[in-house]
Amino acid sequence: MSDPVQVALSIGTAVLAAAAVMTVTALVARRQGRVVVVDAAWGLGFVVIAAACALLATALGAGEGPRTVFLVVIVGVWGLRLGWHIHRRSSAPDHGEDPRYLAVLGGPLSEVGMGVAVRKVFGVQGAVMSLIALPVAVGAVSGVWCWPLVVAGGVVWLVGLAFESVGDAQLAAYKALPKETRPAVLDSGLWRYTRHPNYFGDACVWWGVWLVGGLASGWVAGLATLIAPIAVTWFLVSVTGVKLLERTMMQRPAYVEYASRTSSFFPLPPR
Repeated sequence: MSDPVQVALSIGTAVLAAAAVMTVTALVARRQGRVVVVDAAWGLGFVVIAAACALLATALGAGEGPRTVFLVVIVGVWGLRLGWHIHRRSSAPDHGEDPRYLAVLGGPLSEVGMGVAVRKVFGVQGAVMSLIALPVAVGAVSGVWCWPLVVAGGVVWLVGLAFESVGDAQLAAYKALPKETRPAVLDSGLWRYTRHPNYFGDACVWWGVWLVGGLASGWVAGLATLIAPIAVTWFLVSVTGVKLLERTMMQRPAYVEYASRTSSFFPLPPR
C-alpha cells in the first residue's frame, strides 16, 4: 500500500522542510539575540512539514486524499495553536532568554555565538522534528489500510488537544491573578489530576497522529513510525518537559506537597 520510493521522497521532503524552518528561526534568533524563539517555531515547523508532504503527495498522485487532508488539518490546528500560544507568551517586553537555553548553550547567545546555537539547539530540534514527523511523511503518500484507526486517531488527537489547550488556558488565568492573592500552586481544573496536563495532551496529540498517519497505513508503516510518539513521550517526561521543569519547581515547599498528591503525567484522581 506504500511505494518505498514515494515514502523516501516524502521523508526527505520533511527533513528539508524542518531544515528550512530551523534556518529561518536561527536568523530570527540572531536578530533578536535569543534562541527562545525556537519554541514558537516548533509547532509551526510541523505545519510546514505536513503541508510540504501533502503537496508532494498531490504532485505524485500518491496517498489517500481525504486522509492526507485530515493529517494536514490535525497537525495544522495543533501547530498553529501552539505556535501562537508560545509566541504570545514569549514576546512580552520583559521576556528574555529562557534559562533552559542559557544552560544548554553555556551562556547568552551574544557570548557563545550562532555556531554553538546551531549545533546545540537549532540542529538538534530540526533533527528531532524530522523524526517526530515520520507518521505525517509516511501517511501523506500511503494508502489507508484501516479507516477505523484514522477515526480512533482523531479521537485521541482531540483528547490531547483539549488537555493541552485547556491546561494552557488555566495556567495563563492562574498567572494573571495578583501574586498576593493567588494560591501557592495551581491545583484546580485539569491541574488537580495531573501536574502537567499540557504535556500529557501533547503526547496524546502525537499518539493520535501516529494512529492516523502511521498505523492506519499498515502494520509495517505503523511499526516503522512507532518511534515518533515514543520519542515525543520520552522527551516530554524525561528530557525537556516534566523532569527539567520540576528541578526548579520542587524547590518550593507548596509544590512538593502538591506533587505528593497529584499524578506527574497521566491524569489520575488526587491521592
